[in-house]
Amino acid sequence: MYLSLRSEVEDALGAALSALDLPTEDLGIERPPEDVDAAVASSVAFRLAGEVGAPPPKVAADVASEIDPADYEYLGGVATQGPYINFFPADRYLSDTVERAQSSEYGRLDDRDTSVVVEHTSANPTGPVHVGRARNPIVGDALARVLDFAGYDVDTHYYVNDAGRQVAVFTWAYETFDESDLPEPDRDKPDYDLVRYYRAGNAYLEDADPDEEEAAEAEIEAIMQGLEAGDEATYERVGEVVDQVLAGMTQTLARLPAEFDEFVKETRFMRSGATDDVVERLQDLDEAVYEEDAWQLDLPGFDKNLVFLRSDDTTLYTTRDIAHHEWKFEEYDRAVTVIGEDHKLTFEQLNETLELLGHDTDRLDQVFYSWVNLPGGEGMSTREGTGVDLDDLLDEAIDRARDEVEERLDDRLRDDDLGEDDVERIAEQVGTGAVRYDIVSKQPTKSITFEWERALDFEAQSAPYVQYVHARACGILGEAEGEGLEPAETVDPDLLDTDAERDLLRTIARFPAVVEEAGEELEPHRVATYTRGFAEQFNGFYRECPVLTAEDEQTRRARLALVAAARETVGNALGLLGVAAPDSM
Repeated sequence: MYLSLRSEVEDALGAALSALDLPTEDLGIERPPEDVDAAVASSVAFRLAGEVGAPPPKVAADVASEIDPADYEYLGGVATQGPYINFFPADRYLSDTVERAQSSEYGRLDDRDTSVVVEHTSANPTGPVHVGRARNPIVGDALARVLDFAGYDVDTHYYVNDAGRQVAVFTWAYETFDESDLPEPDRDKPDYDLVRYYRAGNAYLEDADPDEEEAAEAEIEAIMQGLEAGDEATYERVGEVVDQVLAGMTQTLARLPAEFDEFVKETRFMRSGATDDVVERLQDLDEAVYEEDAWQLDLPGFDKNLVFLRSDDTTLYTTRDIAHHEWKFEEYDRAVTVIGEDHKLTFEQLNETLELLGHDTDRLDQVFYSWVNLPGGEGMSTREGTGVDLDDLLDEAIDRARDEVEERLDDRLRDDDLGEDDVERIAEQVGTGAVRYDIVSKQPTKSITFEWERALDFEAQSAPYVQYVHARACGILGEAEGEGLEPAETVDPDLLDTDAERDLLRTIARFPAVVEEAGEELEPHRVATYTRGFAEQFNGFYRECPVLTAEDEQTRRARLALVAAARETVGNALGLLGVAAPDSM
């Protein structure tokens, strides 16, 4: 509904400016100030004041006088406030919003007929997922959800680094060391099982005498050469290690949840010949130089050359990633990569190289993120040399959430309504949701420190705070159903005339626009920001507007419809963030 109203505002402004013989390139559409009861505003008068030769308030009044709201379905009124033109919704807009927002698909935008691949996580398959990298799957998964809801045809990919030195060391170590020589795994999961070999291999290489190190390095080099040569036996050896570790990592990621449509392996492009083809074309570029025993690209504007082929004819990660991105361009209209800020230079060089190879890099976007830190004294167990694993963080989040939920349950409520299974369900929904929400709610480029007190605060702007809105709405609707009372199918806007009701209605109506903005800007944190404001509006409505005890049945049913619309809206918003929307808390 909001998008329809905004479209009408754009048409009205465009027609008014044309009637005044003024340019229509920039309509200055924006949200009105908080203290203005409008749905949309325009600051176009600022832009036009110099051209017209009149003060902005005069320009705004002239433009507004050319607009007749009666010509539009959802536009109910136009007024100026100084230099701003404010547009007010018609009753039809409000009633249609309540009706449509009760759909489970509310906020989903029309199909854009545009395919997008979102690559995220792509952590090296050398061990369990670390907390510091947890932002990647959380942001990436939320972004994919937002883009899907915004009308894009979305695939999610995990790009598997199964061709680099780390994997070669891992494979050699797995084949060299006996399990009896290794410590017990920290968890009964394949990634925790196999990472012991990787650590043992690296420790051996650090401490080995020169002859032992030389022999080990020869075996590691042979694995790398076998991959480059397309040796199937080598691919199988590496695959046995990589696939087991990846299976464990994906079990952890599924807890967030973060799932993938496809795992794309680097070796895919080596086996197909695509990487060799890239090397040949790069060598033909004017920017190609052979220096320091390696083929490099001397890219203008970069202090450091891009090495794409070593003297032993082995390729590098970036070389293979070029082939990977060329494949993306063949398969998709757009490609988005969620990647750590430490890879920013690499991706800048990648973009430049793709342009030299004739590709339109406007189809390629990167979302860079900074790290997630844990403060000291937070009660997390850090194993020597390994840091904190994501599994540890999720376990502790659920434990803390369980303690919080149990503390809030009185004995009567526990006995009558919530059993142990319910407590466990809520603890998992709240605990995991708290981790996701706290991380995705911040702009990715800002480093964050995860703090338990903030993330699990039921009274502040956190996941539990927003989740409780959904649970409360479900409770109201469930109680109404028990009394045989249903939400109104159509709502007379005059029945929802308090400030609290109108504020909540306007917030609900804005949700599709938030989805559009978050998708266009690749910023899922906008949805989180929206949910915090939504929770404030709903709680204000709950305090001021009795629903089941309203003065008459018409008002009760109208407010029930508003509650049903709020439940679907906040549930869908939480779903975009990958946060569960509990029916009870």
